[in-house]
Amino acid sequence: MSPSTWLAVASGIALASACGLRAFLPLWILGLLGRAHVVHLAAKMQWLSHDFALLALGVATVVEIAADKIPVVDHALDAIGLVARPAAAWLASYAVFLDWPTPWGQVASMALAVLALGIQVAKAKLRIGTTALTLGHGNPVVSVFEDLASLLMSLAGLLAPVIALVVVAAVFVAAARERRQAA
Repeated sequence: MSPSTWLAVASGIALASACGLRAFLPLWILGLLGRAHVVHLAAKMQWLSHDFALLALGVATVVEIAADKIPVVDHALDAIGLVARPAAAWLASYAVFLDWPTPWGQVASMALAVLALGIQVAKAKLRIGTTALTLGHGNPVVSVFEDLASLLMSLAGLLAPVIALVVVAAVFVAAARERRQAA
């Protein structure tokens, strides 16, 4: 595999991971960086950088981030996220894999949608735990960390994909260790 293929894989994993936390923020960043010509978007994905898409994704990002700070509403967003976040991950990773031969880009995008679903489920479980421990008062704090993680992972995935891949791997290793120690 060529270096550009490995960079696409790293970008796709980072974007899918970011989508597992926030559905619209990674897509909005992808569109903004495409608009600024920092990231090359294939012809079929150029719509992400158009005015209407950027406006819609920007508004959706602000609404998602703000609503996630409200107890009870955050749990409703997690329920909606079971569908929205994997779909966003599929779209974001497909934008990166669009130049891959059929069916490999589609298959890789579907696999990364499953990754985003796993992150979404883990996030929802964490949110239930923080709700129980803090009666919901800790959820906005956790939400801010999720916002930052999604933002940084999106930027790193598009601007420094190898670093993003290392960070994603480190988070998974740390989570696995934590799970083993808890058991």
